[in-house]
Parts: sequence; structure tokens; C-alpha cells
Amino acid sequence: MSKPRENDFAERLNAAAKARQAHLEKFRANLGANDSALKERDERRLAAAAAREKRTTDRKVAKEAAEKAEREAREAAILAERQAREQAAAEAAARKAALENEQKARRDARYAARKERGKRKK
Repeated sequence: MSKPRENDFAERLNAAAKARQAHLEKFRANLGANDSALKERDERRLAAAAAREKRTTDRKVAKEAAEKAEREAREAAILAERQAREQAAAEAAARKAALENEQKARRDARYAARKERGKRKK
């Protein structure tokens, strides 16, 4: 009984191979007939792919430019803030030095006045 099944299986394999071959031959026959249509379709696909690639590249370049501008703006803001702090510190140091000089002048004046009073008493 195993013989008829083996024959059936072999026949099915053979029929499938013939069907694949016939399908391939039909495809090859149509390939030559629709050559101009295929070329046109391929050209459209290539053009669409090139346009898509260009858009992707343009977006990437624009994104990088925006990131660079944002980074430069942040750095400029940090630099301006640092300069403002340094200027404020310098102004504070100048005010402190002026206050110390004024206090020293008052102290010296008091000391001179005290010395003068001491000289007049004698």
C-alpha cells in the first residue's frame, strides 16, 4: 500500500515543479511585454526614493542647525550671565573699597581732631 502513496506524493511534487516553471515562464514572457511600463514604474520609484532621501537629509540638516543655534544661544546666555555676575562683583568690590576709604578718612579725621584737642589743652 505504500507504493501508491509514494507515487501520489511524487506526482504532486512533479506537478508543483511544473506549475512553478510555467508561472516563471509566464512571468518572463510578461516581463518583456511590459518593459516600458516597468521602466517607468522603476523610475517613479527611484524618483520618489530620491525625494524622500532629500527630505530626510533636509530635515536632519535643519534639526542640526536648530540644535546648534539653541546651543549657541544657551552658551551666549551663560556667558552674559557670567559677565553680569563678574561686573556686579567688581562694582561691589569698588563700593567696598570706597566705603573702607571713607571710613579710614573719618577715622583719620577723628584721630587728628583728638590729637589737635590734646595739643590745645597743654
